Amino acid sequence: MSKNINVAIVGVGRVGKTLLEKLLDHNGKGVTIVGVADKNPDAVGRKLALEKGIKTYDSSEDIVNLGDKVDVIFELTGDSGARRDCRMAMVKSENIHTVIAPETIAFLMWNIMTGGAEGMSGDAGGY
Repeated sequence: MSKNINVAIVGVGRVGKTLLEKLLDHNGKGVTIVGVADKNPDAVGRKLALEKGIKTYDSSEDIVNLGDKVDVIFELTGDSGARRDCRMAMVKSENIHTVIAPETIAFLMWNIMTGGAEGMSGDAGGY
């Protein structure tokens, strides 16, 4: 049994862009990328999302406010303050549907998708 999972990425610097690229390989095949957010308008992953027709946002709160249109948020800012803001936006919105997958889960997915290949190491980068 297959279920489509709607995902969003908060923080699409170097690491977020890498995950976005991998998810794009599965977009429409059980995964739908509903949006990305980064406060940096020049973030490399934000530019890629725009090229691919994926909606971009300026904050994690914008993503959280999509409510049950998002199943999983990958929070990849590498910034504990931004991570806290994302969680606080979830509480404020009373969104009980969406799950925030921490950076560790993104690394796990990366290892599974690539067989542990290099490319997603170090800190997550800016948000």
